[in-house]
Amino acid sequence: MKANKKVVAPTMKDVAEKAEVSTATVSRALMNPEKVSQATRNRVEQAAIELGYLPHALNRSAKRNDSRTLLVIVPDICDPFFSEILRGIETTAAQHGYLVLIGDCAHQNQQEKNFIDLIISKQIDGMLLLGSQLPFDASREEQRNLPPMVMANEFAPELELPTVHIDNLTAAFNAVAWLLQQGHTHIACIAGPEEMPLSHYRLQGYIQALRRNGITVDSNYIVRGDFSYEAGASALEQLQRLPVPPTAIFCHSDVMALGALSWAKRHGLRVPQDLSIMGFDDIALSRFCDPPLTTMAQPRFKIGEEAMLLLLEQLNGNTISPGSRLLDCDLIIRESTGPAKAGI
Repeated sequence: MKANKKVVAPTMKDVAEKAEVSTATVSRALMNPEKVSQATRNRVEQAAIELGYLPHALNRSAKRNDSRTLLVIVPDICDPFFSEILRGIETTAAQHGYLVLIGDCAHQNQQEKNFIDLIISKQIDGMLLLGSQLPFDASREEQRNLPPMVMANEFAPELELPTVHIDNLTAAFNAVAWLLQQGHTHIACIAGPEEMPLSHYRLQGYIQALRRNGITVDSNYIVRGDFSYEAGASALEQLQRLPVPPTAIFCHSDVMALGALSWAKRHGLRVPQDLSIMGFDDIALSRFCDPPLTTMAQPRFKIGEEAMLLLLEQLNGNTISPGSRLLDCDLIIRESTGPAKAGI
């Protein structure tokens, strides 16, 4: 018996190679054919037909703003941080008669064709971006070929999009300042991925708080993670091997803080007597772990709601200026942090 061959769907890159043009040209030829020459358009369309790529994209009679459907692109659908933002988006969208589709960017290689298909075939009216790592070109130059977009949570100034988020630098500064007020001077940071802007701002807040209090920043006290539970646990294990382990840890997310908390308890560290742990986000689980987690609470539902309202403004034909719409966040003090031990 012959094994069935797995059929691999063609991608925009395949079309570009067959037509001997760039992927940006393929995008323009299918979405805005008037922007390319007739010869190029014919070559791209013929390549798309031969490869079986996006047959609906060639139907240019479709108009935007009539599908009542929106696409939300999420960095990782498994991350509990995004649940309340999505609830804010979906609740507001439903109130205005819109359906929300959710795209998981964590599997962007597989999802690229699906996202581009929705965009080119004009089955969506607008997009909400919850992260800066996207499976398609959203540069300022390409935005004229895309439906209206708003960014929520992350801030990517190079995209020049309307954005709803918090002041991550100030929030991180305030979090670390509170640990300093508790007498801690050996404060470590479990930071997010270097390529994410919010991780950069939160790390800068940590550094500025230490320097403002005359404490030298020790690079050994800064460990990177990927916002997973496993990353938090692994980072704490690394920090505990230092000659002088930290007495307090500021984590860039509650998920990593919970991973660190689990590792600490499994290895005989008392929280907060031996080690104070602070998170960031105030996800639901932070209230119900043992001990409950001190954290910086983001208004996640409000972020989703405000971003959705900005997108609706654009869909109604109003011009929205790019740039930040900052929302407040709050320090939530719970039992995972406490005063530093005397003499430390």
